[in-house]
Amino acid sequence: MPYAETAIRCLIGGMFLISAAGKLAGARAFGAFADSLRDMRLFPAARVRPLAVLVVAAECLVCVLLAVPVRPVAAVGFVVAAGLLLAFAGAVAVVAARGTRTSCRCFGTSSVPLGPRHVVRNVLLAAVAAAGAAATRATGHTRPAGLVLAALAGLLLGGLVAVLDDILGLFQSLDTPGAAVTARGPRR
Repeated sequence: MPYAETAIRCLIGGMFLISAAGKLAGARAFGAFADSLRDMRLFPAARVRPLAVLVVAAECLVCVLLAVPVRPVAAVGFVVAAGLLLAFAGAVAVVAARGTRTSCRCFGTSSVPLGPRHVVRNVLLAAVAAAGAAATRATGHTRPAGLVLAALAGLLLGGLVAVLDDILGLFQSLDTPGAAVTARGPRR
């Protein structure tokens, strides 16, 4: 089970690291994230910027807690991550139910509107984080190569989660008439 814990630490920690880094990539990136929170219309305008700072700080905290090689600390990191992910899922569910169209700036760059798939993604990730918390109690013999493989698998999955909207956007653009492009240019 230590392999599962390692993989989940890297998945959740890597995903939150990409998320925080995307929002902290510069004043423009952070401003776009704060604007997306404002556009959600869940909070008074005066509280949006402090909330944006709090979200990024909480994401950074998750990264730090999951990086500490002490299992009880990692368990707290997983619980904080699960709580954040469920809060994000709840906020997105309200926004989607209202029909409000605002970009998902979850990872700082996507312009995909928030929707049901973001709710599902966050709920599933919260369940994975909860499984990570449970895995911190497991013991067993490990091999360094197995831990490296588990870490790489977790990082890969976390990276894929971070770019999921972009990947899905590629396939959706293929379904859009006139979007197909060949080596010689757009299809005519």
